[in-house]
Amino acid sequence: MSSAPVLIRLPGVYRPQTDSQLLAEALSATVVHQHTRVLDLFTGTGYLALAAGRAGAGSVTAVDISRRAAVTARCNAYLHRMRIDIRCGDFATSELGQFDLVLANPPYVPGPRAGTVPGSARAWDAGPDGRDLLDPLCDLLPTLLAPGGVALLVHSTLCGTDHTLRRLGTGPLDCAVVAERRVPFGPVLRSRRAWLTSRGLIAAADTGEDLVVIRATRAAAPVPVTELQCG
Repeated sequence: MSSAPVLIRLPGVYRPQTDSQLLAEALSATVVHQHTRVLDLFTGTGYLALAAGRAGAGSVTAVDISRRAAVTARCNAYLHRMRIDIRCGDFATSELGQFDLVLANPPYVPGPRAGTVPGSARAWDAGPDGRDLLDPLCDLLPTLLAPGGVALLVHSTLCGTDHTLRRLGTGPLDCAVVAERRVPFGPVLRSRRAWLTSRGLIAAADTGEDLVVIRATRAAAPVPVTELQCG
């Protein structure tokens, strides 16, 4: 595997970690070519958008609600001489169009606070069940994928892998877990151990969480059958 790219990161912008790397590995196993239109949601530093560009994507669009993240991603695109359409806005209300590949590393960490979270915690906190962003994303993905398009989504099993598969499966998508990795709890989860245990999300003896990458594929458009004319 090639070394990680040098990235600028403004304070408060999510630093690429194991979840970003796991998603990048799933991206590397996905066919990308000069006509592939890629959307990177919750782009942060632009780490995955840059990976898609290096993989040979024809166009890359990156979105983040954080102005600091958008500025950071623009700086990194410039630093790496890569043309990326970077937009600052809410993925759920932005007019984005359809794409052949959608990458998403949304906030998914369960936390006691519901609704909008202030400061840098907005990059990871996602409500009491960790699904404040995941559920709207699952509902929107079918409209973001062009026929034959693929979405790669990473999150922790703490917020419910089966829930995601069921929610995506209600639309025209074929879904499966394509990668998993066990990682030790970071500072945020360690600080919430008592709360997570009280909610039954972890056992008292747990020291780590499982990350998963879910691949969702939209069926390709049917090929029209030409009626044969018999003489």
